[in-house]
Amino acid sequence: MRKKSELTLTLMMAASFGTLALASALAQSAAPAPAPAPPPADASAAAAVAPVALPEVDVVSPTPVPGAVGVDRNTQPAFISTVTGQQFTEKKSPAVTDALTAHVPAAIGINVDGTDLSPDFFYRGFDASRISGTAQGLAIYQNGVRINEAFGDSVNLDLIPPIAIDRADVYTNNPIFGLNALGGAVNFTMKNGFTYQGGEASVMGGSYGRAYGTLEYGKQFGDYAVYFATDALSDGGYRPFGAQNLQRAYLDLGYRTQDAELHAIGSFARTWLGVQGVTPMVLVDQQYNSVFTTPQTTNNQAGLAQLTGLFDLGAKWSLASNFYFRQFDQYHVDGNDADVTDCDEIGGTPGTACLDTDGFTGKHKPNDFQFTNHGQPIPFMTGVGIDGNFPYGTTAFTATHTSTFGTQQQLTNKEKVFDLDNYFVVGGSVDQSYTHFSSYTKLGQLNSDFQNIFTGFPGSGAILETQGDVGFAPVWVHAQATYFGVFALDTVNVTKELALTAGARFNVANIALMDASGQQPENNTNNSYNRINPVVGFTYTVSPALTFYGGYSEANRAPTPLESQCSNPNLPCVLETALVSDPPLQQVVSHTWEGGVRGALAIPGGDYGTLSYNAGVFHIVNKNDIVNEASPISGQGYFANVPSTLRQGVELALRYDYGPVSVYANYAHINATYQFDATISSPNNPYANDDGNIFVHPGNHIPGIPSNLAKFGVTYAVTPQIKLTAEAVLVGAQYYVGDDSNQNPRLPSYYYVNLRGTYDVTDQIQLFGLINNVTNNHYATYGAFYGTDTTGGYVNQTLFNNNPDNGLVKVGDARAVTVAQPISVYAGFKVRF
Repeated sequence: MRKKSELTLTLMMAASFGTLALASALAQSAAPAPAPAPPPADASAAAAVAPVALPEVDVVSPTPVPGAVGVDRNTQPAFISTVTGQQFTEKKSPAVTDALTAHVPAAIGINVDGTDLSPDFFYRGFDASRISGTAQGLAIYQNGVRINEAFGDSVNLDLIPPIAIDRADVYTNNPIFGLNALGGAVNFTMKNGFTYQGGEASVMGGSYGRAYGTLEYGKQFGDYAVYFATDALSDGGYRPFGAQNLQRAYLDLGYRTQDAELHAIGSFARTWLGVQGVTPMVLVDQQYNSVFTTPQTTNNQAGLAQLTGLFDLGAKWSLASNFYFRQFDQYHVDGNDADVTDCDEIGGTPGTACLDTDGFTGKHKPNDFQFTNHGQPIPFMTGVGIDGNFPYGTTAFTATHTSTFGTQQQLTNKEKVFDLDNYFVVGGSVDQSYTHFSSYTKLGQLNSDFQNIFTGFPGSGAILETQGDVGFAPVWVHAQATYFGVFALDTVNVTKELALTAGARFNVANIALMDASGQQPENNTNNSYNRINPVVGFTYTVSPALTFYGGYSEANRAPTPLESQCSNPNLPCVLETALVSDPPLQQVVSHTWEGGVRGALAIPGGDYGTLSYNAGVFHIVNKNDIVNEASPISGQGYFANVPSTLRQGVELALRYDYGPVSVYANYAHINATYQFDATISSPNNPYANDDGNIFVHPGNHIPGIPSNLAKFGVTYAVTPQIKLTAEAVLVGAQYYVGDDSNQNPRLPSYYYVNLRGTYDVTDQIQLFGLINNVTNNHYATYGAFYGTDTTGGYVNQTLFNNNPDNGLVKVGDARAVTVAQPISVYAGFKVRF
């Protein structure tokens, strides 16, 4: 491994020095750098010159390399959404997904497992989730550093402090963002001392014991600048065992001259998340905030060291450079019910504990399912409940440690070609990750609060294994992932109105997995994937009020080490905790078509403000998509390629500004469907056959993706000191996860309304208040099925309806949901200095 690391580092250094050498040669042959352009006029001056002003920054970088020279947004053949730092600040929220949900039409943060700090972030039906086992379809960058974790491509958005964000750009139809940009990419550009100056500190408190504080400060000292931000949160959670805490810090030291800009960046974040998961509807009906099977916790920690630079290389060329090192550590605890039976029931040794094989079609001998503790059989317990079943439970423990280092280099040229305005970029990246992953599962007992505890019964606390290593076996592996990419992109203004864009990126992914336990050499694998992804498109600007755009692109995603080693239905994994040797999966390839119109115009008839809009349609086909199929063994599953999936729909964004009033309205319709005939395993689905299978046909909707999203907001400045805002989000119905054949009723649509207000007591002191879910609407954000025929199918009615029977009572409703937070009230103050 050391030789591979040294070779990779040598290649990275060679590529970097080669780029710098080329940049130096270009600089020597170029004309002397011109005098710096005068700074842009402020907003009021711009408004005086032009009758129409776009409400968003009109220059974007079409690549993830930080600091790169941007291009006119209006020449880009895609639906690009920008959320400003001010919009993140106004939310007063510790979660970055809240502002993205409000201001990006086809985006929604869905609370899947009980934490609102790091919900799943969906865009156009593609997911970026911190939950391993989720089919990840978005590329996420922080200041140009890809933060999709190497082991499972998961994304931990709870590690990003919203107060330090300068802007977030959500891109579509752009493979230049590399792996995972199937549905798009999000690039968080952070603040620095040149873009933010001054200081603010805020303190907020309120419902469920939440206390949240923030501090940021930026200052420029001639050619030097410093920016620092930190925040901390303590929250008791709206469900039992749902406490959340975090500390985050971000530092940027900058240096700028006439022809160069350098930034040394450091960030650190630590979060503790109570992630209770879904709860059976039978419990929710009795008590809204019920929790089913605990403990469920995730502790994340990440540190980043980064050096970026932007260098002018004469009149037309510039070099953007980025080097980084990132360390990520995660500890996850997952308490669940268990499938345990007397081995005699499956033809094994009577009186010993076995994994219940009911409905399992794998080809194994009965004793392959026998649980062992250090090689010894575990006695089977009897106890209270239906048929005297003992309420077994399991708790899985995982640890992930990933070190990643890499570099991105990009040259930009804005020299005219045949007297036509032209924007050309060429660059490359290398990212190298090393992951140490371990997991094991302990046997316990579910108590009346559905906590898995270790009570001293025979086998209590045993680290579970099965004779045939089916599903349960301690795992200790090393994973190595090396990602190479080179890209080129060109946008040329053929006429004043017409701009054409063309480019491509070549991706190479080398993924290796090595057994570190000495017990599972079959886990030693090495897979390689590569692909060239093109992009072409056009824009045609009739006037500032009307621009047409259209484009086509392709993108790819390589299977992660987790997915590649958990793809055999006969050897399912406890997802996120176990790996087995399996056939390799194929990479996913997306094909995207999109088009639309956008513009900004002054309302005719007088000074009635400005209206900006962006309307588009999209059609995205995934070939060899990777899906997660459930195993008949409770809590386990495996990954599989499917032929084709489709996500298509429309997006609409409107914004109106008139004097003290600002109004926005966003809408998206997302039709996400399967495009094949197949049998899929979903044993907990009430409509599954005796083998636990359901049948999927073309046109069946992909579960867990809402069909309609609508967002509305209005801000009114009552006086220069008082500002009031009301926002609403409406989320359409979605199918329960596991209902791929669409036979069950859908999870109902829902809405919530948030209010907030600010009062500037002085120029330095502001008071503010928030009411979230002001109508106290009770609704579920996510739905799935659970096994009613396992230990988890028994719920203690005594806790919820005072049933005098102290036993465990079986229930038949397989629906389980994640409920949303009820009405919450917060208040605080901010001090500017």
